[in-house]
Amino acid sequence: MLDPKIPSGPLAEKWTQYKASQKLVNPANKRKLNIIVVGTGLAGASAAASLGALGFNVDIFCIQDSPRRAHSIAAQGGINAAKNYQNDGDSVERLFRDTVKGGDYRAREANVYRLAEVSGAIIDQCVAQGVPFARDYGGLLDNRSFGGAQVSRTFYAKGQTGQQLLLGAYGALSREIARGRVTLHTRREMMDLVVMDGRARGIIVRNLVTGDLERYAAHAVVLATGGYGNLYYLSTNAMNSNGSAAWVCHRKGAAFANPCYVQIHPTCIPVHGDYQSKLTLMSESLRNDGRIWVPKKKEDAEAIRVGKLKANDIAEDDRDYYLERRYPAFGNLVPRDVASRAAKERCDAGYGVGTGYAVYLDFADAIRRMGKEAIEEKYGNLFQMYQKITDENPYETPMMIYPAIHYTMGGLWVDYELQTTIPGLFAAGEANFSDHGANRLGASALMQGLADGYFVLPYTLQNYLADQISVAKPSVTAPEFDEAEAAVRQRMDRFMEIGKALGKGQTTSLHTVDDFHKRLGKIMWEYCGMARNSESLTTAKRLVKELEDDFWKSVFVPGNANEMNPELEKACRLEDYFELAQLVIDDAQHREESCGGHFRTEHQTADGETLRDDEHFMYVAVWEYQGHGQPETMEKEPLVYEHIKIANRNYK
Repeated sequence: MLDPKIPSGPLAEKWTQYKASQKLVNPANKRKLNIIVVGTGLAGASAAASLGALGFNVDIFCIQDSPRRAHSIAAQGGINAAKNYQNDGDSVERLFRDTVKGGDYRAREANVYRLAEVSGAIIDQCVAQGVPFARDYGGLLDNRSFGGAQVSRTFYAKGQTGQQLLLGAYGALSREIARGRVTLHTRREMMDLVVMDGRARGIIVRNLVTGDLERYAAHAVVLATGGYGNLYYLSTNAMNSNGSAAWVCHRKGAAFANPCYVQIHPTCIPVHGDYQSKLTLMSESLRNDGRIWVPKKKEDAEAIRVGKLKANDIAEDDRDYYLERRYPAFGNLVPRDVASRAAKERCDAGYGVGTGYAVYLDFADAIRRMGKEAIEEKYGNLFQMYQKITDENPYETPMMIYPAIHYTMGGLWVDYELQTTIPGLFAAGEANFSDHGANRLGASALMQGLADGYFVLPYTLQNYLADQISVAKPSVTAPEFDEAEAAVRQRMDRFMEIGKALGKGQTTSLHTVDDFHKRLGKIMWEYCGMARNSESLTTAKRLVKELEDDFWKSVFVPGNANEMNPELEKACRLEDYFELAQLVIDDAQHREESCGGHFRTEHQTADGETLRDDEHFMYVAVWEYQGHGQPETMEKEPLVYEHIKIANRNYK
């Protein structure tokens, strides 16, 4: 049975009571214990830095050539925290309630409250590290608004917040590396988890430069490798971002929760060609001052699409500011899933601009009100990025945006301690499912990653490791390491054999890994994307299976396994995506309701909003791997709200 290990007592006291009663490891004993951290983004870097500072021996693994290249660097708009600097009514309680409501009441109450509770300490930590947050005229830290909130609680550093936070965490990490507490391993990709006597005891990694397989052992493993948004191929994620580390842990017994909860970000530069490899996010912060609209008249939209009219030719009275019209209380700052579906609805109805699948994000009013210099000070680097990509000046003409895959709320199931169903395996940040329910509010990803790394894992890992002091560090020559490495070699050799068949008279035409990945992404976006229904999900399941069968017959991976081979890396990840795609579809099929980013067209209100079924689906769907091609089994973790009143989301 799943045990979330939620402490007893009042919600506001749970974390305090946990910290007061947890088991500790004294400083001398910490030096005897080893921890592996996989991933160097905000969650991984902050966890490794904190654990190293406590005195543990930490090995941290980075898929890039430097921790500074982790995808956290791409976050733009800001990080939430309940410090109420604006004196506008914010509080820990309000941040907690906004987060649960934003997730459409599908998040674990205790985890979300803890997240809100430690949020203020994150800002203090980052300021102490020298993170250059924006400040107001008086010198105090400035804030701006993000979707799903009616207060200004988002701290920011222009449009580079993720970069600045990561540099702060990297500085703390570098200090522990210099002190010898943390050992950094770059250009390594986790290929398998080693489980000994039911506990996570190590990993197998592939050296991406030499192709060698390497073994590392520890008393516990922390996974901080992000989400699986690149399942859809076109997403706002970096191309190297992938879900394989989490998926190999799933194969070894770590349960996977709510895989169908995938977030669509409403503010992305639209797709502009078949040869595009990723999409570019335009920060949600732009919705503070930018107004979103489409033409009121279909003939105007059509004229824009064929080049007869431009955005500035449309009179003010002929513009439909549809978010302001439909959601007057929140306007352009509704949550991401709401804004995304509204844009899709307008475009599907024939009011889209550009290729027909874009809407305008217009700063003309803000420039008139505040002046161009003020807008440039707040958003200048974002405007510059947009102009470099599109060759259009957003100070003079509205930006064009459209929704795209951005974040995954699903992930490895973890309890209150962030431990998975495999003892000794912990998951942090986007790699776990715990804090965002069915939809993540903007500026909450950075908050969760740093909360997990700086303020949660240093306590919960000690609680686990307290009875491991007398356990020797496992030997990498143990049979479990031999078996795991052999399985990885066998997997890679299988890809090499497909290519070798080309020289043996095989007549089947071969295709690149990217070709298959693009086709998989199109299937998932078309049939299991912003909107799903029973028919589309059935079609998706069939098409994914057919594509996977074709993949194993005709994928071409050049070179060999014992060298630098990016195509082999991509092939291994795509193999995982085929299995993950089937699980995402199965989870979406079983959840006969609409909530957050999971929108079933059969279950919507008369005005097109999500229609939850709290009587039958108020739970976390937790899936257990049963073998390749076998249906996974599902357990349910009931969601019990003791502190918050469940209601239909209303942003009107």
